[in-house]
Amino acid sequence: MAEPSFNSYVPHFIQRRKGLMLVLLGLTILLSACNSKPEPQETTPVVPPQVAEPIPTPEELQAETVTAPLTGLAWEAGEPTKRPIAVMINNQKRARPQSGLQQADVLVEVLAEGGITRLVAIYHSDSTYTGEIGPVRSIRPYLIDIGESFGAALVHAGGSPDGYRILQRQNKDYLDEISNAGPYFWRDKQRRAPHNLYTNAEKIAQGMTKKKYEMTADVPAFSFVHHDRADHTNAAMQGETAKYLRVAFSNHSELVEYQYEERSGHYIRHMAGAPHTDKISGEALKAANLVLIYAKHRVVDDVGRLEVDVRAGGRAVIIRDGQAINGEWLRTNGAFTFKVNGQEALLKPGTTHMLIITDDKSSKDRAVWKAQ
Repeated sequence: MAEPSFNSYVPHFIQRRKGLMLVLLGLTILLSACNSKPEPQETTPVVPPQVAEPIPTPEELQAETVTAPLTGLAWEAGEPTKRPIAVMINNQKRARPQSGLQQADVLVEVLAEGGITRLVAIYHSDSTYTGEIGPVRSIRPYLIDIGESFGAALVHAGGSPDGYRILQRQNKDYLDEISNAGPYFWRDKQRRAPHNLYTNAEKIAQGMTKKKYEMTADVPAFSFVHHDRADHTNAAMQGETAKYLRVAFSNHSELVEYQYEERSGHYIRHMAGAPHTDKISGEALKAANLVLIYAKHRVVDDVGRLEVDVRAGGRAVIIRDGQAINGEWLRTNGAFTFKVNGQEALLKPGTTHMLIITDDKSSKDRAVWKAQ
């Protein structure tokens, strides 16, 4: 048998070499794949969808902010259902300057006797003032009515016979220095009686607690201009220019004057030709709103005591922001309300001074306002 030639081995050698090379190549790729680390892949960050927060309406904004019912300003502490206090303040010349009047939410001025006016200071929203209030003076039936129109407990020293009959027979909530609450008042020895009787918020609260008077009340609310509202109905005053007001409560009364201050937007109060100042701060009293209330007055006895009708309603003039507009006052559910053209008058947030003057033939000259 003949041996295979050299040439017959060549194809087999080449094929086996190719196969070996393919095996080596495969091993190399496999090892390279095992030893290599995968390159990090860039990823697009996932951004959560942006949800626009709803824009609150003016009504919702107003609801979120609790406002004081008698001033329209932000309520700082406690509950607005806290019961107001009505303090009868002496306004004779020897009683001035008084203490604590600027801290009242509302200041009501009305005739007492002999051409002298009495001030009814309604305290409600200011919980920070701890100073003295006074001098405190006596009460009358219409002063009881004024105080109770704000849901207030009454604070006074003495009263007319008719006033006492109403307080006692109708079981009113009152603190009287003479008859039932002497420990909650004190006298300032630097002044002569009866122009030196004072109290403060702490003593009034102690007296009310001792007598188990209601400490909360359904407090009536005035209507106020809020410039963030969409509805400005009745917001702009469309009246006469009134940057100065003069009031003569009677032919024998000291003149009361108010001068509008453009910078602050308040009316600065004067009496008898001088600024009506606070005893503690020395600053003149000021108000955001002035409301003239025309009411029937009648003398009821030889002493000159008056009956003032603060229930029937009638003509009113609302003065704010340098303007005066005619309107009307009413007692709605026992509370004072003011209307202009049939709609509730919008007051400026802040303190309101209500001046009750006689509604008779002389009333035209009792209150005069003008541009300067």
